[in-house]
Amino acid sequence: MDKAGASKTYILGDRSSSDIVVRLRNREKRPEWFYCHSSILIEKSKYFADRLALELTNCIEVYCSEYDYDYHVKLLKLLYVCTDLLIDSWDSIRTALGVLQAAVSLHCEEITQSCIQYLEAVPWEDKEEEEILKAVSGLGSLAMPILARIQPVDLNATKNVFLSAIRIATSRTGAYPPFADELKTSAQEQIEYMLGEDEDTPLITADEEVKSEVRMGLSNMLSVFTNELSSLLLDSNISSEAAENEVLQSLLNLDWMCNILPKMDLLRDFVFSWVENSNHVLAIVQDKKFDSIIWGVKMKLIEVTGKVLEAVGYGNVILPAPIRVQLLKIWLPFIRKMKPLLDSKGTEEINFPFKMDDDLCQSIEGAIISLVLALPSNDQADILSEWMQTEELRYPDLSEAFEVWCYRTKSAKRRLVVGFDSAGNATVSL
Repeated sequence: MDKAGASKTYILGDRSSSDIVVRLRNREKRPEWFYCHSSILIEKSKYFADRLALELTNCIEVYCSEYDYDYHVKLLKLLYVCTDLLIDSWDSIRTALGVLQAAVSLHCEEITQSCIQYLEAVPWEDKEEEEILKAVSGLGSLAMPILARIQPVDLNATKNVFLSAIRIATSRTGAYPPFADELKTSAQEQIEYMLGEDEDTPLITADEEVKSEVRMGLSNMLSVFTNELSSLLLDSNISSEAAENEVLQSLLNLDWMCNILPKMDLLRDFVFSWVENSNHVLAIVQDKKFDSIIWGVKMKLIEVTGKVLEAVGYGNVILPAPIRVQLLKIWLPFIRKMKPLLDSKGTEEINFPFKMDDDLCQSIEGAIISLVLALPSNDQADILSEWMQTEELRYPDLSEAFEVWCYRTKSAKRRLVVGFDSAGNATVSL
């Protein structure tokens, strides 16, 4: 008799045709009797087949806990279901997991495979995933369909996904309709997550193709930003909120770049590019046309520049002294000018969102002081002299740098003696 025929011929609990009883027992419940058919049990369960081959009995006792008692009951019912219809018997992950454990203990191969097929195909919650993995941990090759969903991806596949995410994350806003903004935001978030510190991160960050794609993305972002900023200057409608928002979004993208580039040892690329574009950017932003508008753009410029100043000031990005001087002389006057303007605007307007908070002020001030103190003495003197001659002396407060410079200047002659040798080369003696 074939399986389908057997399943249709017998009914669980039919006492008139039953030739064997399965007795489920546990400590918490009274034993329950199930009138079964030996041909079904032998065909569907190796456990029952082995028991019936060794024991001359018409009653088999199966011990189970209170937790899996109901799952054993369901398992007995499923023994009478046609194999082709088993997959339609599952209503939840919890039920499939419970029956799976019972099926494994009773060596019911068809039901075990049906459980695995169901579990592999349905969505999992995080908590359910842990339970599933625990349940299938000892199943060997049977569990491979489930384990395939969570096994580590090979390096090439990981790299291809990462490269695609970078292209989307660094693309121009609206480049991937109809869900352009959502897709771009998601790509940026997942790139940051994938670059989180773990043992697999170096496999991505060290790849030259990935670095090249990130550099290209950075170049595209900077190009989009400068072009949109130039267009804003040429816009006859100077209060165009849409145009300003586009520039602000470009700055937000560059700010995001500042967060991921250090994880790939590429922050130096951003800093150099930022210094190269600084004069052009400030020439536009400080145009008289924008004296009392685009506060959000100006504020975001300060935040991004603050990250650049920190990177250089604390030695995370090493630049030649002339470029460090250039960076300070370009941005220090702008920051010094904008701070009181933003504070004043914040006082005038209760809901003004672009006031520099204390954390930002302190981080920028600390970076500038560190940067100044690492310059050649004469360059320090130029910057400090200019700082003390301005009306905006309050921020940033370079008093600490001034005090250190004074001490070093007074003690320099005692520590260094500069002379020249016979060939006219400078010599330094301690």
